[in-house]
Amino acid sequence: MRTYEDFTEGLEIDLGPYPVTRDEVIEFGREFDPQPFHLDEEAAKDTLLGGLSASGWHSCAMMMRMMADAYILDSSSQGSPGVDYVRWKRPVRPGDVLHGTARVVSRRLSSKRPTLGILKITTDLRNQTGETVLESAYTLLALTREGLAA
Repeated sequence: MRTYEDFTEGLEIDLGPYPVTRDEVIEFGREFDPQPFHLDEEAAKDTLLGGLSASGWHSCAMMMRMMADAYILDSSSQGSPGVDYVRWKRPVRPGDVLHGTARVVSRRLSSKRPTLGILKITTDLRNQTGETVLESAYTLLALTREGLAA
């Protein structure tokens, strides 16, 4: 299990692969973001996106799954107080295979809880051709080894 001490500044963690299916794009869109370009291939052709694409929020959910599988579920994560930014750079399409990198850009111990680490992490998700589709930055809280043992 990774603790705060294992998340060294500069650490890069591979994310994915995550294959995107047409059915999941439409299902997520129908449930949470029912705009035509997330639901109907014909209607989507005449939009700015130029075809059926995943909701940006669906892209974030896929990124979260990839992060959970890559490191969060095997860590002393205590959650996150928030996201600094999310940038949707390109549409995520059915048939895309997402992969990416999470990078620890800074870390420090909490001044109020010295067994809790505060990590700043950025992510970069790319499609199968290497084009960046999503960028984000967020804070992850992780227990130290001492905190985990307590």
